[in-house]
Amino acid sequence: MKFKLPFNKKQMKIIVEESNVDGKMITPSKAGFIQQIKDATNNPFDLIIKFIPPNITIIYIDNLVKDQTLNEHIISNLQNKHNETPENIKGALSIPEVDIYGQLEKAIESIIHGSVLIHLDGYPQAVVANITTRESRSLSAPENESQVIGAQVGFNESLSTNISLIRRYIASSDLCNEKFTIGKRTNTSVALLYMNGIANDQMINSLRQRITSLELDALIDSAVLSEMIDDNSLSVFPQMLLTERPDRFCDGLLNGKIGLIVDGSSMAIICPQSFVEFFQSQEDQNLRWHIATFARLLRFTAILLSVFLTPIYVGALTFHYEVIPQAFLVPLSESRALVPFPPVFEALLLEFIIELLREAGARLPTKIGQTIGIVGGIVIGTAAVQAGITSNILLIFVALSALASFTTPSYMMGNVIRLIRFPIIILAGFWGFYGIMLAFCFILIHLLRQSSMGAPYLSPFYPPRLKDMRNSIIRMPIPFTAKRPALTRPTNEEKFDPQPIKPEKS
Repeated sequence: MKFKLPFNKKQMKIIVEESNVDGKMITPSKAGFIQQIKDATNNPFDLIIKFIPPNITIIYIDNLVKDQTLNEHIISNLQNKHNETPENIKGALSIPEVDIYGQLEKAIESIIHGSVLIHLDGYPQAVVANITTRESRSLSAPENESQVIGAQVGFNESLSTNISLIRRYIASSDLCNEKFTIGKRTNTSVALLYMNGIANDQMINSLRQRITSLELDALIDSAVLSEMIDDNSLSVFPQMLLTERPDRFCDGLLNGKIGLIVDGSSMAIICPQSFVEFFQSQEDQNLRWHIATFARLLRFTAILLSVFLTPIYVGALTFHYEVIPQAFLVPLSESRALVPFPPVFEALLLEFIIELLREAGARLPTKIGQTIGIVGGIVIGTAAVQAGITSNILLIFVALSALASFTTPSYMMGNVIRLIRFPIIILAGFWGFYGIMLAFCFILIHLLRQSSMGAPYLSPFYPPRLKDMRNSIIRMPIPFTAKRPALTRPTNEEKFDPQPIKPEKS
């Protein structure tokens, strides 16, 4: 007695080869297939199983597929199908992404990502139709990188939405997009974007190698990925920029940089990044160069004040009274007459209170956080001065330092500025100005040793590049920015021809 198989010898050969290479195969029977899917997915409550007479089984995970597409393009097309094969089912579906898998592992991976499995009783294969849908919030203005002039839209947590935003800015076939999957349990999608013909091939290969060499159980956010692929993950200074602005991301790509977008994260990664670029805002490109230059100089001055103002106060009052102006000695001594603590302890106490208020304001709801920050600062500051715990002059210095730290456009670098102030204050309390100079030299040497994707971190000052220096601390007029920065080592240095818009010399 002969038995006729529901598939030919060629299909059988392909199935056997897949089984030998990849592992467990899909069973031909309907009951066995359903049990395989339940066992592989631990039988979750949102696993939906539907039957279409006479021999079709549909399995998918609820809320991961588009219900309208499922009803109109799959279930309606499979009604009253008799003696069909997986190839015929694939041709009958009017869906762009339809595949046929004989391997169970691929089928499970597909259903977890939002595909529908269609199984015919008697066939050791499953038709996989990708009709995935993802819940995501609507597009809104960036919260951490706000600007007055320029685009008012930011990334959200959807990878496809973020890539579509980038393609709105860069409508070019040179925009390359590579997809990676990271995390054995999360299977997080990561997109690598760069401009072909502009980005450096060596940097692209290096970043691609770092991503593929990661062996993780989970990847949740882009900040975790940036720390793992940094040149020096032990450094407190970030070597890659996290941004939620599509315009800043696209501007980096057009300058020869490489971008990374993680599915589920609203922050994109840009690299390589120099230390100076963390203090530049995207709005600088939209303002007139005079105003943008003033804003940059104000920003850099604020950073110096935030880091060194309080340590200089501590060092001067502890060891170096001779540097204090004579007219300032009397009010300074009167303000500290009732303070029982040394200047270093007084400064650390106030800095700690400021950080407590800042952290409480950030963690509480928006309206309550603003109230706590304002009222708490006023009440605690006034009470501390009246109780003689601190002097009113130091209170002004600490408040000015805290205010100056908010001028940093990058949130990650702003946290670094907040952190390094504490050890500098301690060194100033032990050794005065010598301790401040020791801390400055240590930070400078540390920055000189850092790199971002192999590029020098202190570029364009080390190694010195005079042409790039012009557009670092100050913002040069547009005709003088026709070349891309040497930091990215671009294959095409020319951005545009400056001759038509170059101002005439009188």
